[in-house]
Amino acid sequence: MAHRLWGWRQLAVLVLMVLVLASALAVITTAHLTRVQYARLQQLERSQDQLQTKWGQLLLEESTWSAPSRIERLASERLDMHVPELDEIRVIRR
Repeated sequence: MAHRLWGWRQLAVLVLMVLVLASALAVITTAHLTRVQYARLQQLERSQDQLQTKWGQLLLEESTWSAPSRIERLASERLDMHVPELDEIRVIRR
């Protein structure tokens, strides 16, 4: 009977060792995947910052190009347009 009891103990120890090894491998794999995903997150955050900077530059450029004084100057220079005098203004009512 002592021999049979020893067999069960060896089997239990073996099973526990396998479970501990599996758990250790799971921890190692999870830690590695976490590092990989964190590096990817940092890369995406850098990309987002660059895009945000570019967006700000584009908004500034748009406001410069669409400034009323610029539009009026271009209309005058390129299209020979001008602000009408009071006597040139006609109001049409229905």
